[in-house]
Amino acid sequence: MTEMKMSSPVEYGVLTCLCMKALFIAVIFGVTSDVTAHGVTEGDKGYILESTGILPIPFIYLGAKHMMTGYDHLLFLLGVIFFLYRLKDICIYVTLFAAGHVITLLSGVLFEVAVSPYLIDAIIGFSIVYKSLDNMGAFQRWFGFQPDTKIATFIFGLFHGFGLATKILEYELPADGLLPNLIFFNIGVEIGQILALAAILIAIAYWRKSGKFMNHAYNTNTFMMMLGFLLMGYQITGHFILFSTI
Repeated sequence: MTEMKMSSPVEYGVLTCLCMKALFIAVIFGVTSDVTAHGVTEGDKGYILESTGILPIPFIYLGAKHMMTGYDHLLFLLGVIFFLYRLKDICIYVTLFAAGHVITLLSGVLFEVAVSPYLIDAIIGFSIVYKSLDNMGAFQRWFGFQPDTKIATFIFGLFHGFGLATKILEYELPADGLLPNLIFFNIGVEIGQILALAAILIAIAYWRKSGKFMNHAYNTNTFMMMLGFLLMGYQITGHFILFSTI
């Protein structure tokens, strides 16, 4: 994959400064905000609770809605495909990500895995930070080696799947039709992912043709990294606020 180069110690210092600023803003943002994790709208939750049996269309809709409005998932996907130019490579990475979140989505709900949604979302935020740093070639320069990007994509897919599972568990679904409804929800997630991915690819293709892609790639990934730090701080703060009220 193509990667950006940080050619001077000044650039390392700038990146470190940005990381520290992002963490500081994340703490302030988390303390002063009403923190939620994978919130379920009252309308969606009420509809599901009042319904029983196998519901293909509602769960496909909910899955697609979650992915299309899930800025954390979309940011990670953007990072994953940022420097992928061949359709074959895009399909491989997206498939690895999808396989990861399918595994933990189904197992997390069926076995009712009790994991703090705030901590899971914090890890999802870290996945955005990780991928942005990876795109900037930071690991090779900092540690002298390049982590396997395919394995990392699959592992973070597992955590993103747990994020989806925590959302579904909030619905407190009845056992009647649970497995089929989970499958329909996952189908919706994949439909939403394909639609979101198509929009991202169209935007990136246009951006690359403009000739300004590489000029702004470093700043774009830095901004994505800062958003990841913000999400981490937001969710970690939420976890401790929730813990302190118990």
